[in-house]
Amino acid sequence: MPAVSARARPAAAQPASPAAPYELKAAVARGIAGFWPFPHSQIYSEAARLAEAGLLTEEAESAGRRRRTYAITQDGQQALAAWLAEPSRERPQIRSLGMLQLYFGEFARPEDRAALAAAQIEVHREMLGRYQEIRAVLAARGDRPWQLRVAELGLAQVTAIIKEWEQMPGVQDA
Repeated sequence: MPAVSARARPAAAQPASPAAPYELKAAVARGIAGFWPFPHSQIYSEAARLAEAGLLTEEAESAGRRRRTYAITQDGQQALAAWLAEPSRERPQIRSLGMLQLYFGEFARPEDRAALAAAQIEVHREMLGRYQEIRAVLAARGDRPWQLRVAELGLAQVTAIIKEWEQMPGVQDA
């Protein structure tokens, strides 16, 4: 059975019903994009690669836009189940320009550090609002407890980050 690459895992976890890459892109934007960002173009290339590996079926329209739709195969479901059965011990990756700028804060003026903190608070409050929206939708659905848990983890993380930025010296004065 072909292994599921790290890049392909989001594509392999597509819905059981056939979907076009555009529909997968929209689903990614609603779901995993907040914690697993990747280029949207990757959906197209990985879907084709997974179909070639037998993990997805591929059907193309014979006329018009010749849109392709993909559905997970039994081999794809088995590969996904095998991947899910392997607990990740990978360290989370944090890539934050704000944190990088703060790291070099000793070279910045106090008012610039305060402005950085204020900007980061604003950005993270926007993220907080998005996580709250996602949580509300998932809680109302009631049928996706693990996705709801991810939203709650995201909320906790963003809330903690906001609190830390708010405690930066000079933030109240900015």
